[in-house]
Amino acid sequence: MGVFSMVNTQFYDKESQLDPNEEIRLDAAALHRRPVSRDDLGKSLETLATRIGERHLGKPEQLESAAVWIESTLSGANLGYLVERHPYEVGGKEVRNLIAELPGRERRDEIIVVGAHYDTVPGSPGANDNGGGIAALISLARAFAGDAQGRTIRFAAFVNEEPPYFQTEAMGRHVYAEACRARQEKIVAMLCLETIGYYSDAEGSQKIPPGLEGKFPTVGNFLAFVGNESSRYLVDAAKSAFPTASDIPAFGGIFPDDGPGAGSSDHWSFWQAGFPAVMITGTAPYRYPHYHLATDTPDKVDLAKLEDATCGIKAIIDALANP
Repeated sequence: MGVFSMVNTQFYDKESQLDPNEEIRLDAAALHRRPVSRDDLGKSLETLATRIGERHLGKPEQLESAAVWIESTLSGANLGYLVERHPYEVGGKEVRNLIAELPGRERRDEIIVVGAHYDTVPGSPGANDNGGGIAALISLARAFAGDAQGRTIRFAAFVNEEPPYFQTEAMGRHVYAEACRARQEKIVAMLCLETIGYYSDAEGSQKIPPGLEGKFPTVGNFLAFVGNESSRYLVDAAKSAFPTASDIPAFGGIFPDDGPGAGSSDHWSFWQAGFPAVMITGTAPYRYPHYHLATDTPDKVDLAKLEDATCGIKAIIDALANP
């Protein structure tokens, strides 16, 4: 509780102060803005999954390297964001979420969180799970750099999504979502980017969770949009905006919080905290044959499709940020 209170005070009190140099800082950041590209996505994947490799508390040096790389890429002379560290302790070791905020204009207090986890399971370099999500997150932050929208956008890189921390209080997303709730922040949407880089046109390449037969195609060439009842409008909005900038089919709908695979990523903690959230996913173990294995390497990720998916997600953010 002491650590949480310290985080809550230092992180959010600082964040709540208006930056007198905000316009100048945004103008400088805009110099680094450029569209989503597969070249940028590929370089990010190479860094995360090849140069750094598996990244978790069992290999703290690699986990720290990933955090440093994400923070340095988003901040300062690179993309120009003021990156906030959101630290907490797990088993006597400090870990941290990283938050890069683009302040809104007309509706500054209304917040869109775009999140992805940067840790992996032991033994896996995590190219698709979830290097693709982080690569997309950084590309999206680059595409919006210095370009303030109506609502505030937060790009969040979460730690400790994978087992043994999955759906526990040690998850980065849980600590962050609870802190947002404690501050009574107005989070109007959370988009979770999870394993979005693998696709197949082969019949039977998509497995269907028990009880959901007939609700999804059996060809794994789509993205699924997963929400709960409180996120119904957000699922509809995302599915409407996505096709305006992407050729990837979008399927999905509303599921119980404890439905098969429904709560399997960072959006779940936002559901629990009472915020609307949608997981955008390639369905992970229901499609990806290298899920949580040492073979989850960058060559398995379809960069053209990852670029297409990221462009569609940008269209969703555009629509949500300017209602």
